[in-house]
Amino acid sequence: MTVLTVTPNPSLDRTYEIPVLGRGNVLRAGGDRVDPGGKGVNVSRAVAAAGHRTVAVLPLGGPEGALLAQLLGDLGIDVAGVPVRGSTRVNISLAEPDGTLTKVNAAGPDLDGDESRALLDTVAAEALSHHASWLVCCGSLPRGLDDQWYAALVTRARSAGVRVALDTSGPPLRAALAARPDVVKPNTDELAEAVGRPLATVGDAIKAAEDLREAGAGAVLASLGATGQLLVDTTGAYFATAPVASVRSDVGAGDASLAGFLAAGGARAEALVSAVAHGAAAVQLPGSQMPSPDDVRPETVTLTTHVPLDLPLSHNVNGAVR
Repeated sequence: MTVLTVTPNPSLDRTYEIPVLGRGNVLRAGGDRVDPGGKGVNVSRAVAAAGHRTVAVLPLGGPEGALLAQLLGDLGIDVAGVPVRGSTRVNISLAEPDGTLTKVNAAGPDLDGDESRALLDTVAAEALSHHASWLVCCGSLPRGLDDQWYAALVTRARSAGVRVALDTSGPPLRAALAARPDVVKPNTDELAEAVGRPLATVGDAIKAAEDLREAGAGAVLASLGATGQLLVDTTGAYFATAPVASVRSDVGAGDASLAGFLAAGGARAEALVSAVAHGAAAVQLPGSQMPSPDDVRPETVTLTTHVPLDLPLSHNVNGAVR
């Protein structure tokens, strides 16, 4: 299996572990790390950690972009970089011992029309040359790319016979649904935003997922915070949870879940179990570190087709998987 990821707005992610966040104070970090960042990049990292081949397509600019490509290469990930004039962004995360995470995300470079087209063309070329099993489109769009950019990408991929997983939000998600991605992966807030109404229970989330399927999504894999994860597809609705002893960082946990889902076939309950196991492993690791097979424990996942419709939704990761 080869998974091709595209991350239009990648980053270098620097994480500092601090005892407590105090506004206006000098903070001393107990640990720090720099990881390749961006949702699609994280999916590639998790896929590679699981032993599958992956190619990361991304715009790269400045010394930050060069370092990002080097870090990915060191992880055994093939990089198809598109040179851009602006510098790749650097994001900062402050992680406290109780799992509270404070993030500062930079805007990233402003891509021009030529760079946008080069990114699309590179994805198409890489998908064909590597006979990709999946194209994973992830994250926010940088300045310069309009809301239809993912829709155009999904249309191209599906016309070439490549299955598409989409993890974005807002207008780009709504625009791409008409292009019929095979699976979309919102979290609770993104799911509520996509349907334009608040979601209070798992039953509300199922109805929202069904709305996205009616709009064009083949399946919806929804991260519901500490409540668990939900899969709604042609065969019905499935719900799963996994215990987490302690949360170190939730950065990239949802991306690890998506990688686990795809690595297990990208469909049905078995893939949901893999998704939840990967997400649970990820939140117990520092920074945006992706889990290895030794970290993943699918035997701890509780799966049910008798979905608890009245169960309240949580926006917190502590104690379970996001």
